Amino acid sequence: MRLRPALLLAALLTTAASAGAVEGPARQMVAAAHPLAARAGLDILRAGGSAADAAVAVQAVLSVVEPNATGLLGGALLLHWDAAARRLAGYEGIASAPAAATSRLVEAADGTRVGAATVARSGRAVGVPGTLRMLALVHADHGRLPWRDLLAPAIRAAEEGFPMPPTLHRVIGARASELARDPDIRALYFGPDGKPLPVGTPIRNPAQAAALRLLAQAGSEALYRGPLAGAVLEATGREPVSGWMTAEDLATYEAKRRDPVCSAAFGRQVCSASPPSSGGVALQQQVGMLDRLGIARLAPDSAEAAHLILEASRLATADRRRWMGDPDRVPVPTAPLVSPTYLEARARLIDPARAMAEASAGNPLERHGGLPAASDPLALAGTSHVAIVDAAGDAVSFTTTNNLNFGAERLAAGITLNNGLTNFAANPGPAESPAFNAMAGGKRPVTTMAPTIVLGADGMPELVVGAGGGARIVDSVAVAVVEVLAWGADTRRATGRPRIGAQNGEEELEANTPAAALAEPLRAMGHAPRVGEMNTGLQLIRRVPGGWEGAADPRRDGVALGD
Repeated sequence: MRLRPALLLAALLTTAASAGAVEGPARQMVAAAHPLAARAGLDILRAGGSAADAAVAVQAVLSVVEPNATGLLGGALLLHWDAAARRLAGYEGIASAPAAATSRLVEAADGTRVGAATVARSGRAVGVPGTLRMLALVHADHGRLPWRDLLAPAIRAAEEGFPMPPTLHRVIGARASELARDPDIRALYFGPDGKPLPVGTPIRNPAQAAALRLLAQAGSEALYRGPLAGAVLEATGREPVSGWMTAEDLATYEAKRRDPVCSAAFGRQVCSASPPSSGGVALQQQVGMLDRLGIARLAPDSAEAAHLILEASRLATADRRRWMGDPDRVPVPTAPLVSPTYLEARARLIDPARAMAEASAGNPLERHGGLPAASDPLALAGTSHVAIVDAAGDAVSFTTTNNLNFGAERLAAGITLNNGLTNFAANPGPAESPAFNAMAGGKRPVTTMAPTIVLGADGMPELVVGAGGGARIVDSVAVAVVEVLAWGADTRRATGRPRIGAQNGEEELEANTPAAALAEPLRAMGHAPRVGEMNTGLQLIRRVPGGWEGAADPRRDGVALGD
């Protein structure tokens, strides 16, 4: 007898989720940020579906059970390994600026200035959603099962309900007063007393169930040209700051195939998403510098290793802010930024015993070195990652986002709307150093999402990894790669290890972990670390003799499931 989602979740939490990991070896595996999503993906694989099929099913379920972080109205990046063709491909579905968008994100129609915080949670901040069109493209290229079958688990979860997860409850509690202002959000996630529903309370989303049924029957075009488009436009058009999106923007949105960017480190090829992902390049810069600095010879939890991690993170952050943008609109120097010569030069800037006074952007084109960096956009936090390997050897590394938690803090057809336009540069920069990431109509903002597949010496996938967590994505993925490739850690250690990094704009050490004890030694080396919460959502699958092992980040509700 089929278990209802609420009972299934309880069973999963009692068994696999208690550890969050599959020790391996397994022949197929799914790691996701919620047990119901991981189970949906594994069930698709068991039914003969491909890794691409499973990605569609997992995303649809996450849209229901993890509405703070991700949904069908957000943006996404995906890497796909085709085992038969031995080919790695990249797909991009980042939420884009509507055609009418200008650089004046925080100005109302009459020219008056509106607070950035208000705009960030309004229809003005909503980008044209790309996740569904991207998944439809991936499914067309690599799917095996019918599209309608892939949405069935999500429909069940939305109709029959699922228990309020701990992470969702925590996120809602952190912004309860703001979220409760939206009547749709309040009706779904708050009780009659005005407080967030307790953990374990059944949640049903009939509006999203109806939308999913329509998408199952009519395909993704039901959103871009069909009846769901009206719901999106109505929601983005509400005050206090209405959006720019039109029916034409939805109809003409294109998901894109973009070749991944790869570079050598630790005797492997580290491959990640290319721009407009800034995270993929920054990740490879960090990993490449740390390899050249000999981090493999240092103790994993030492102040000396943490020092190198922070310095590499600072240098990669400076380059990310200066050079990244939409490659269809600005000349992003992707290959020079990850070239061996450039990474060697950047690594030589790092003193193994002392923090540099300032970490400036480099000059990968050997001109205009040290130009000022563009301002970082609002920190991206509402993001999720999915790692999948199927029995045929195909693999998917898939990062998906609403941007900030709960995006624009409004729903359309029961689905969270993104606030992707906050990822454009807040400061367009001076004339002599314009921000590559300045907002313009039709342009795609940069994102720190960094879905990654590491190819081993045999040219086959060795790691399938990625994370949610805003700018901390880059640090968490980079250190996980180092943890496994340089220090020989397993997936449980790599996903749970204490977080260290500087991609969020300041040096950070995760509180209540061994990393916090490194604060004083690092200060003695010239650092100024802040100890605090560093919530991420790292998912990792690793090839081991005879199959795969996997783990999900213990900071969230995720699990790795396989057989």
